[in-house]
Amino acid sequence: MTKPLAQKWQIPGPRHKVLVKICGLTLVDNALDCVNAGADIIGLVFFEKSPRNVSTARAREISRALPKEVPACGVFVNDTFDTIMQTVSDCGLEIVQLHGSEPPELAERLSARNLVVTKAFFAARPPRLGDTENYAAADFCLAEYGKGILPGGNAETWDYDQALDMAKRVRLMLAGGLTCENVADAVARISPHAVDVSSGVEKAKGIKDISKVKAFIRAAKSI
Repeated sequence: MTKPLAQKWQIPGPRHKVLVKICGLTLVDNALDCVNAGADIIGLVFFEKSPRNVSTARAREISRALPKEVPACGVFVNDTFDTIMQTVSDCGLEIVQLHGSEPPELAERLSARNLVVTKAFFAARPPRLGDTENYAAADFCLAEYGKGILPGGNAETWDYDQALDMAKRVRLMLAGGLTCENVADAVARISPHAVDVSSGVEKAKGIKDISKVKAFIRAAKSI
């Protein structure tokens, strides 16, 4: 629990094509197919109420199967530092995504452990899109709609222009309702550092449609 990761994942600089995170994977082969399609980050959800929740054992299998250059990101909602770090250790995670109302101090503690930290901010509820200055330790600030029964993954499209100011101030990851059809326009308008998709490329909850994944990545990186 006290041993930090040997090396922090190096986030590509601003001149790269937009990073694509495919989130909510539950199967090893499906995750590897996403990587082969061009995914830059694989997201694993550790939230029991989510239909994409993954067990520690399965997450470990997926993480270990990923190539070295593709990090596994664990998505947590209002979990404690100890719980998150235990999962990081058990599953070999390199990125931690805080998708609830976590305090800035938690992001700071995780960052100090050599983890890449993503903190979610919401258009429809706290923490708001304008609250990023309180989370200086976050490597990515994720902009999400935040309207629905779950903290994320509600497939709700929103006015991405609300994230324009965030994109000027932080390393922005854009999420919420992105699809093969709208991602290119969103990237062109907002210029995020990364985009995050889950339900927009699925054929069933937790199972990605690889033809949609390929189309999404192609569209996102066409800008």
